[in-house]
Amino acid sequence: MSTHTQNSRRDFLKISALTGGGLLLGFSWLETDAAIPVAITDLLAAEKKGFNSYLSIDTDGVITILSPNPELGQNIMTSFSMIIAEELEADWTKVKVIQAPLDTKSFDRQLTGGSGAIPHSWKRLRTAGATAKYMLVQAAANQWNVPASECTAKNGMVIHTQSGKKLSYGSLAVQAAAIEVPKNVPLKDRKDFTLIGKIVKNVANKSIITGKPLFGLDFYREGMLYAMIQRPKAFGTKIKSVDSAAAKAMPGIVDVVVFKNNVAVVGKSTWEVSKARKLLVIEYENDGGIPESTSDHNAIFSNLLDNGNVTVKRKNGDVAAAFANAAKIIKSEYQGPFLSHSPMEPMNFFAHVRPDGVELVGPTQTPASARIATSKLLGIPEDKITLQITRLGGGFGRRLKFDYVVEAAELSSIVKAPIKLIWTREDDITGGSYRPAVRYRFEAAIDSSGNLTGYKCRGVGINSGSPTREDNFPSGAIDNLLIEAVEHKSAITTGAWRAPITNFLAFAEQAFLDEVATAMGKDPVQFRLDLLARAKNNPVGAIKYDIARMEGVIKLAAEKSGWGKKKGVSQGFSVYFSHASYVAQVCEVIMQAGKPVVKKIYAIADCGEVVNLGGARQQVMGGVVDGMGHAMFGKLSFKNGAAEQNNFNTYRLIRMKDVPEVEPHFVNNGIEPTGLGEPALPPTGGAVANAIFKATGKRLRNQPFIEDEIFKTT
Repeated sequence: MSTHTQNSRRDFLKISALTGGGLLLGFSWLETDAAIPVAITDLLAAEKKGFNSYLSIDTDGVITILSPNPELGQNIMTSFSMIIAEELEADWTKVKVIQAPLDTKSFDRQLTGGSGAIPHSWKRLRTAGATAKYMLVQAAANQWNVPASECTAKNGMVIHTQSGKKLSYGSLAVQAAAIEVPKNVPLKDRKDFTLIGKIVKNVANKSIITGKPLFGLDFYREGMLYAMIQRPKAFGTKIKSVDSAAAKAMPGIVDVVVFKNNVAVVGKSTWEVSKARKLLVIEYENDGGIPESTSDHNAIFSNLLDNGNVTVKRKNGDVAAAFANAAKIIKSEYQGPFLSHSPMEPMNFFAHVRPDGVELVGPTQTPASARIATSKLLGIPEDKITLQITRLGGGFGRRLKFDYVVEAAELSSIVKAPIKLIWTREDDITGGSYRPAVRYRFEAAIDSSGNLTGYKCRGVGINSGSPTREDNFPSGAIDNLLIEAVEHKSAITTGAWRAPITNFLAFAEQAFLDEVATAMGKDPVQFRLDLLARAKNNPVGAIKYDIARMEGVIKLAAEKSGWGKKKGVSQGFSVYFSHASYVAQVCEVIMQAGKPVVKKIYAIADCGEVVNLGGARQQVMGGVVDGMGHAMFGKLSFKNGAAEQNNFNTYRLIRMKDVPEVEPHFVNNGIEPTGLGEPALPPTGGAVANAIFKATGKRLRNQPFIEDEIFKTT
């Protein structure tokens, strides 16, 4: 156990006031099923046990938990504490949460990504809360000399129902710590929930709005230096020469460091470093090839779709025969550009490489991977490297990568001083990691009786890993189906972007399904329900999605939006399954001054049990706005390897005046929670495009939509 981890646990006990006595439960996140919590009586026992997650109740009744996952605005710290408080019957005003440091020996999923934190922790947290309640009730029953069955718990109190006697959790905490921990404790029936499913404010709201130092950019250490890096302005180039004399001569500059393909300016303030960096004179040369341009990618996509090295991801039936015998074939291509992640807080990290170890502090979605990479780079064992997680000012997948963490650590090791590395907005957009550019070709075969008999999708992506998802709907619902993928390698760095791959693929799939429905003369909603009925009654191959859950969100979206019954608006529909959740959307468009305008989007989410209704609504509305904004406006283009947009004056994000009304609803089915941070984004582009088609008769197949001629009419 590292010294830093020990100190963090001591800090937990000090903050929770347990040095003066109370109830402390340690519970493990490493078990597949929720492990049985263990009562811990003092600091020494806690350190010997090595428990990584603590639920404490001090003698004042304050309840504290240690939260492992990085918080980037998905409200995880609030939701975690709500789950415990629900089972504990706690007084919510006395619950607080502390961010845990990185501890890979204790946590098995200490990351933020894939919309998986709540599904992973749901039962563990409930069990911890229910166990603490059991012990408190038993302690009260012992004090009153009555059966525990005659006692109930509510709002931080244990109540004897017959006599009306009450004892607070704080007054029972010490006695409860002596109670034997039960092996199997019953969990509440969801009909008895009083906190889960309600609107609860973010536990960090006050700290955020009063400017407390929560984020990586806020972190300060006495004596630290600041650094900014000049990276190559064009992907596919390398440094040929560097003249740093003028930069070094600037006030406050400590050093200029050339390492790998970067030039770092190190100094005493961000302002001094920023001014000095502008004086660097760097000459670059091509790094073994010709840097690519967006115009190159258009030709590359066309060639690869026809002649590329194709990987068959799924094949059902006789696809060739279905298309050979088709009475009608529908064929369309959809293309999406590179996108920047553009989190509000640019990349930054603090690193201090010392002879006895390394200290890392900052915002990361993958702290364990960042530490592993630092260990490999510096040749320092992982147990000599501590990493403290700050609150993240956004991520959207960008902070799944840890290049900026490693840069900070390497600079600190070279300069031999604590370093705060800071990226500017221009650095973030021009030297970052992007949503891959992609193109899809879809084909559908319709027989002489008007039946959909064949379906093909071939996707090509730039550094995408795999641009297609072979088991997504409508796979399993069509007799003859072929899903293929082609990959193009490029010097332009790409990575996960909110709802990886499906963020654009969902638009393409759902827009094409609308094309097919129109060609067949079918209502788009009924067409999808008919396909799902086929998948249920006559499945073709594996079905990897829940048909009933998808049907449920489709029908509820049609009901809530008044699908097909409204006058004066044009409606477009979309539905998608990702991260174990289902979201259906209906977009409403009107025409103003000859141009289509999005007025409202209904979003129906089936994410299982909703923990915090307020947070869930914000997640869905934020996902819809993000999905619409990038479908309408987002585009990052390249010329000779260099990004042509470098800040928000040229890289367009959605603006307040563009944001429509978003009306979220949730399916109340009582299943355990599934993902929510990402699933609301993928369906949005399709719903918007399909509504615009309804209003204008124009199919939008390329993003951003704003570049289409229908938005340029006067």
